[in-house]
Amino acid sequence: MDALDLDRQLCFALYSASRAMTASYKDLLAELGITYPQYLVMLVLWEEASAPEGVTVKHLGERLQLDSGTLSPLLSRLESLGYVTRHRSAEDSRSVFIRPTAEGAAAKERAECVPVRIGERTQLDPASMPELLETLRTLTRNLRAEPAPVEPPGPLPHH
Repeated sequence: MDALDLDRQLCFALYSASRAMTASYKDLLAELGITYPQYLVMLVLWEEASAPEGVTVKHLGERLQLDSGTLSPLLSRLESLGYVTRHRSAEDSRSVFIRPTAEGAAAKERAECVPVRIGERTQLDPASMPELLETLRTLTRNLRAEPAPVEPPGPLPHH
């Protein structure tokens, strides 16, 4: 096999798995009226529901690894659905807080079956999940870290 065969590429295997995983959520989240990226936003808000003012857009972006340009339309749509509210900080007008509404908080109960159903769809042994998650987190950390210096390859051969 050639090193450039598509089926030997880790990047393609991860890309394919990511697309398949995201697609698997579509029908489950349709019941909530939200998309997969909106679901991720709600997961953070539900997880951090004890924060009295909510969470800042900046914090949300850090947790989801999304920039504000990507996050803003997601939040606007969730706000129009009645799932979240946004308000500026009284201390720092540059900080915007996001908080689930009563409807957004109630959606958590309807979403509790989603991880179970996704787990069933993967057909993976639940006992293997912690190791798979740790492998993926390690991969992400390594790829985000400062790359080690690499000797530049020689010139490409001319054909």
